[in-house]
Amino acid sequence: MADLESVAWPPAPIRTGRLVLRGAEAGDRGTFIELLASPEVHTYLGGPRSREELERDVSAVPEDWPGSFVVDLDGAMIGQVLLRRSTAHRCPAAVGKVDLGYLFLPRAWGAGYAAEACTAALGWLAGELPAEPVVLTTQSANAASMRLAARLGFTEVERFEAWGAEQWLGMRPAATSSGSQDARLAGTGL
Repeated sequence: MADLESVAWPPAPIRTGRLVLRGAEAGDRGTFIELLASPEVHTYLGGPRSREELERDVSAVPEDWPGSFVVDLDGAMIGQVLLRRSTAHRCPAAVGKVDLGYLFLPRAWGAGYAAEACTAALGWLAGELPAEPVVLTTQSANAASMRLAARLGFTEVERFEAWGAEQWLGMRPAATSSGSQDARLAGTGL
């Protein structure tokens, strides 16, 4: 099982029909702080962090590590897609698997950007580490995230209680020869 640190990073920007997925840059710092401080973004993620704490703690080039994609629309960051190895998890079925996460600014919600960006990131992962299954955890009360998980091909493994709420763990099998379909779907906005 390869770790994400073994992949060349950052990759060439990944272009979809509307978006660009790229590595983080210093100019993204303000948007990262906005994402992490947003009560709306963190409704199902345990609550936002304070701006003061984030201004102090967020590095000049935030989230600059393999698997952390900035989602760019028309030259501006609107979100982040994360792929990282789950080294510890409340569910043993997730340990050691690549975990998909995403955060988008509220103004970018409802336009299909999360599906487009996640599809592109999963397509990239299938090209880099084709034998990797992927897990996704979301609060079961987060209806939009549950719909996105289904749309991306995740199926329920189990539900568990954490942070005072029911959580849903889904898994998407390792890419097969149809893994290249992810790249085609990313450009469609589906």
